[in-house]
Amino acid sequence: MVLGSLNMDMVLRVPHMPVAGETLLGRDLRYVPGGKGGNQAVSCARQGAQVRLLSCVGNDAYGEQLLASLRADGIDVSHVMHAGDAATGVAVISVDDAGQNQIVVLAGANQRLSVAEDLLERLLRDARFVVLQFETPLAEVAKALRIARKVSCKVALNPSPMQAIAPSWWGSIDVLVVNETEAAALSGLAVQDVQQAAIAAQQLFARGVAQVVVTLGANGAVACDAHGARWHEALKVQAVDSTAAGDTFLGALAVQLAGGATLDAATQWAMRAASICVTRAGAQPSIPTAQEVEQLTRATRPNTP
Repeated sequence: MVLGSLNMDMVLRVPHMPVAGETLLGRDLRYVPGGKGGNQAVSCARQGAQVRLLSCVGNDAYGEQLLASLRADGIDVSHVMHAGDAATGVAVISVDDAGQNQIVVLAGANQRLSVAEDLLERLLRDARFVVLQFETPLAEVAKALRIARKVSCKVALNPSPMQAIAPSWWGSIDVLVVNETEAAALSGLAVQDVQQAAIAAQQLFARGVAQVVVTLGANGAVACDAHGARWHEALKVQAVDSTAAGDTFLGALAVQLAGGATLDAATQWAMRAASICVTRAGAQPSIPTAQEVEQLTRATRPNTP
């Protein structure tokens, strides 16, 4: 189950990111289904999981388009709410020629998400994992964490957009996935290379999280658990658009762990999924299937005698 946001992404291609006061000519504008919750749900579904999404959209065309797209991936959206007093969330995304992005999110209906405790408990009892992030009200995230622990449903959390994690939450998180910026903010340590990422991961693990992964983009990822911290090297690819790469990673990681994979194997699989994602434009259209990741795995596996 995924509890999270749904946004219509307005993706603007630019030669470079504008500086303050600069007027820049864009190259292209596209409307693409997105939102961290929607992206993570699509990633889980394309990796072979049965997925239910809890979210909220407005009573508008964007909302209907987003739900139709999710249904096409086989995602259960029967519990997605409709807010009569707010528009569907929108994200304005600028993507430059290096494939890097800048994102401004207008939360809209995402801030109206509110799930009754009895319904949430019933749904979580049927789930092996719940995937969470911070594009919905933190009160709903706290509720999901508390109930997931009660019913023994594992939790995968990406604290993005970055906000502090309450001290009482740490012990309820099974898998924490953070990038360099989030790892630095949560740990209070500099995270500018692999060694620093490993130290930050171990510090976050010590707060009670069962497993921590610090993603480092082209520099790979650091996975940390009771056996210590290990670095995993990323594949070298030509990035086109990094939008949804983190969501792709989290969804693929959660599905692999739910299927019994080790943290190291799940991290490597999730990195390959993210490496495919960044070679394509857009959020949800760029998210690969399990078959595509398997094909990449076979293509990059070293030959054995």
